[in-house]
Amino acid sequence: MPDAEFVISKAIDSLKKGEPVLVFDAEGREEETDIVYASQFIDSEKIRFMRKEGGGLICTTLPGKKAKILELPYLHEVFENSNFSIFRYISRAVKYDSLPAFSITINHVENYTGISDRERAKTIYEFAKFIGDIEALKDPKKEFGARFIAPGHVHLLISAGLNNRKGHTELSTALVEMAELIPSATIVEMLGDDGYSLSKKDAMHYAREHNLVFVEGKEIQEAWEKWSE
Repeated sequence: MPDAEFVISKAIDSLKKGEPVLVFDAEGREEETDIVYASQFIDSEKIRFMRKEGGGLICTTLPGKKAKILELPYLHEVFENSNFSIFRYISRAVKYDSLPAFSITINHVENYTGISDRERAKTIYEFAKFIGDIEALKDPKKEFGARFIAPGHVHLLISAGLNNRKGHTELSTALVEMAELIPSATIVEMLGDDGYSLSKKDAMHYAREHNLVFVEGKEIQEAWEKWSE
């Protein structure tokens, strides 16, 4: 079995080439495997691959520090701060972790409905470019509003950082950061044909069959600790 450093190196190399990697979070957590791409390389073929070979919810991440520049909230904060009483009853922690990483949903302004492979790819690619340039923009919030509308068909996820949370949002964002790419990953859960998420065993088999890198959350965490020292 290859050692963790070799696996992380292979995963980073794949992401830099615009290829997917498979990320398993942890035993006792979600116990799910996500297909992960660096958002800056997303195109319609990659979205098609994710929805057909993954089947879960396609989402795009950004680091918390970038979200703060935009004053972009977590979705549960939007709910809790609304005037609708229903959210007092249904907004709570999920079974596998604290509150989820979900933020708002967006479409690029040039899209029509926003749901097709081409249009979701357009939204994600343009969002990655925006995140990459955000510090250089005079008015990031105004520019964000000029380029995107909400709600839309791309789910944004805010990374709380691996020191605070160990989910796919944080793991995938850490991977693209270690790859020195734009710090946004696009991810989707792999689902099985039995009505459940794809098992770790089957995900590992899929990775071998398709010559993809399979990496575990603990390996990413160890590499991140060394990289961020």
